[in-house]
Amino acid sequence: MGLKMSEILLIMGVLLLLFGGSRLPQLGSALGSAIRNFKRGFGGEESAADEKKQPGSLASSTTVEKDVGARTGSQQG
Repeated sequence: MGLKMSEILLIMGVLLLLFGGSRLPQLGSALGSAIRNFKRGFGGEESAADEKKQPGSLASSTTVEKDVGARTGSQQG
């Protein structure tokens, strides 16, 4: 009693009309992130090494601070 192909196409068409083509990848990414966080909450904490393996994750704030500091230091002189 799963979803048929026509039902899946109808759902995808409605989502495309509601959110537009540019927002669908963002919504998929947010949904994947929410599921990952939900699993992490029930399964315990993952190590930082596991998070670095995931593609598309944001850089840590310390890396960003180092990059900003290096750029502002080179621009001041």
